[in-house]
Amino acid sequence: MQLLQPDQLISSGENTTFDCPKLIIAVDGYSGCGKSTTAKQVAARLGYTYIDTGAMYRSVTLFLLQHNIPFTDSHAVQDALAQISISFKFNVITRRNETYLNGVNVEDEIRMLYVASSVSKVSALPEVRRTLVRLQHQMGQQRGIVMDGRDIGTQVFPDAELKVFMTADALIRAQRRQVELVDKGQAVALEEILDNIKKRDHDDTTRTVSPLRQADDALLLDTSYTTIDEQIDWVVQMATERMQQPQLS
Repeated sequence: MQLLQPDQLISSGENTTFDCPKLIIAVDGYSGCGKSTTAKQVAARLGYTYIDTGAMYRSVTLFLLQHNIPFTDSHAVQDALAQISISFKFNVITRRNETYLNGVNVEDEIRMLYVASSVSKVSALPEVRRTLVRLQHQMGQQRGIVMDGRDIGTQVFPDAELKVFMTADALIRAQRRQVELVDKGQAVALEEILDNIKKRDHDDTTRTVSPLRQADDALLLDTSYTTIDEQIDWVVQMATERMQQPQLS
């Protein structure tokens, strides 16, 4: 698998420069809690690089589905990984970071429900996890990053200076997801979305490889009744406090 370096991958948009030691910020949590939206905006506010690990796993999932590769065929999955190239580009028109799979913009496709329904299975595959975690480690060497996912604070960067674990009521997450799908012209029943979210929660927390859990030193952020702006402000405040700690100076 190929992945461009962070400075080639993502432009955070309008950045603010801080004359402080740069942190690694790990944002983990359940599906639909606002992790990606919050992490992207935190990165933009701090002038950091945003790395969407969820999009990386979704891209691999999409590739396997498109090529009818059985998730249970370890050799076929390993061969597929060698054919995959993932990159991220900032779209100046839409003002969002978009995911490219082998040079094709798949940002909208990887958010489709059929991909979401399979991504937990794919992300649990040892060969997939090893490959992507290795790439994520490489990207984090430059520091000054915000990375969101399921196991960033527990497995990928256990020594991250700031770890945030996000959660929210399952029904509220389903309602938010339904609104997103409607905005994209997709009509999906709330019950179907809720079932998908509950299944993903179960798969993510019970898988053998790197299960979703809150790191012992992670700060809990319940987003059930908070706005995106409040979430961003809170994480930025926590990051600012960490930057000012004597041991980081």
